[in-house]
Amino acid sequence: MSAEQTDIFDELLPEQGFPMPEVLKSHGPARIIAMCNQKGGVGKTTTSINLAASLAGYGRKVLLVDFDPQGAASAGLGINALQLERTIYNELVAAKSDISQVIVPTAVPNLDLVPANIELSAAEIQLINEVAREQALARVLRPVLDQYDVIIVDCQPSLGLLTVNALTAAHGVIVPLEAEFFAMRGVALLVEQIERVQDRLNPRLTIDGVLLTMVDNRTLHSREVIQLVKERFGELVFQTMIARTVKFPDATVAAEPITTYAPSHAGAKAYKQLARELIARGGSA
Repeated sequence: MSAEQTDIFDELLPEQGFPMPEVLKSHGPARIIAMCNQKGGVGKTTTSINLAASLAGYGRKVLLVDFDPQGAASAGLGINALQLERTIYNELVAAKSDISQVIVPTAVPNLDLVPANIELSAAEIQLINEVAREQALARVLRPVLDQYDVIIVDCQPSLGLLTVNALTAAHGVIVPLEAEFFAMRGVALLVEQIERVQDRLNPRLTIDGVLLTMVDNRTLHSREVIQLVKERFGELVFQTMIARTVKFPDATVAAEPITTYAPSHAGAKAYKQLARELIARGGSA
């Protein structure tokens, strides 16, 4: 990594760090966090994987739910979901679900995965005539809540029924937002959807934070977007920001989080700091 790249990351890390999380004496019940943005390519799955791995590194028991038919979170953790007999899809549509049958341990200690593949794309059609169809994911996750401290749901880039299920099951939402003007345009629709779910289905739902991703402080455009996002969302914006770097796609190809692929890289440092900030905010145990 060049000195210039190091400077970019260092500029994005607050001067005052966040405290080291306390060691947990027991685990559960889990706080469910939906990683949500209907725009694709904003670092949603990258953040889901690396935040989950970072929280696991701080001793939290974490379950990552791949809730995107593309199965990117599964692939990013080295799981070939196409070869699995059961995935999250089977549990959503089952008369009696048993999520313990589909939970897969990963190579990261304290981090488990509920995989997904293209079959999940049929779930919205399957669920449309079901009673309480918006609560299918909440029903599936309920039996394992006491086994984990954090459950992160990596949503698909859509505001459809699967995303509504994630928002209905969740306690909080993290919105990854690319530091690019056009990425901001759809955020108002997402906030409206969150408020609609709060009003009709899940009054406990809150926005845990807005995470700026793919930031490049060398460009005026990126700095202007950061300012606009802070003006719009205020204290909801995480102090931690994630810079653009080739190390993230490299880690994806290696099928592991950047925290294990390149633990000394500043990108890994940023996600570890994000985990500490989330815990300090009360968004995790």
